[in-house]
Amino acid sequence: MLLEPLLSRFSLTLAIFLGLSLAACDRGAPDAAQESSTKAAATGEIDRSQAGMLMPTASLTDPDGQQLNLGALQGQPVLLNLWATWCAPCVKEMPQLDALAAEYGERLRVVTVSQDMQGAEKVVPFFATGGFKQLEPWLDPEAELGFALGGAVLPTTVLYDAAGQEVWRVTGEFDWAGEEARAAIDEAIAE
Repeated sequence: MLLEPLLSRFSLTLAIFLGLSLAACDRGAPDAAQESSTKAAATGEIDRSQAGMLMPTASLTDPDGQQLNLGALQGQPVLLNLWATWCAPCVKEMPQLDALAAEYGERLRVVTVSQDMQGAEKVVPFFATGGFKQLEPWLDPEAELGFALGGAVLPTTVLYDAAGQEVWRVTGEFDWAGEEARAAIDEAIAE
């Protein structure tokens, strides 16, 4: 009897993760980053249609087993990025997000959350190779956060204000080193 709900939850989680995977990136070569196969859902533009939504209350873990409760981040703006090692646009954004985190310091918390099913096995080597100085390798191998954000494609990045309310989101590749990104972040964290 106890096994039935677990199998049902696992099936749902797997279906969501596969949907996320197929919607954003081609998984033809598992170890190589692939170009996005769908442009319709991943616009790469700032979307304010869900402004005011609360940040999901999810718990993340790092490769050492440390926990991060997203709800505990209220009090400062948070840029939450869902990504995966096999997603080419995600991989391209990571150095830009690391630089962004360094530039904004304590004024903006940049939280990158891997949706890789293999978790630390894939993320730890990726972070070691990338040499990121500001980003932390948070894990969500069951894609619960992706589900909480509405079944988003990868990459998905959401800016939350200090009260934990969504300001805007970007689904798909975005130039985090560009003027548009800085202006949108500055506007939101100045409030």
